[in-house]
Amino acid sequence: MDGQVIHIHPEAPAKPAYGAPCNGCGVCCLAEPCPLGMVVSRRRHGACDALRWRAAEARYVCGMVADPAEVLGPRWRFAAPLLARLARRWISAGSGCDAAIEVPPRVR
Repeated sequence: MDGQVIHIHPEAPAKPAYGAPCNGCGVCCLAEPCPLGMVVSRRRHGACDALRWRAAEARYVCGMVADPAEVLGPRWRFAAPLLARLARRWISAGSGCDAAIEVPPRVR
């Protein structure tokens, strides 16, 4: 991923240190989708389609955890409750930042 450019919301928090609690910076999901995101996005590179910006919280969230029915659409909405529970496990929610990505300081 050397030299990759990702577009981060200007109000997003700075990326935490590797292993620190997730703060919703979005860097990992904007750089590439996780295995669940690959299924949802139908691609292996680029930003995950399930990533959602929460303006009220000034952070990114995984749509498969926060609102899977909206991400999945009407055809798969019936599976949303089950997939929301599974998504937390599949993305390893709560285990800390696992993005070993170097992010340069922001220019504001």
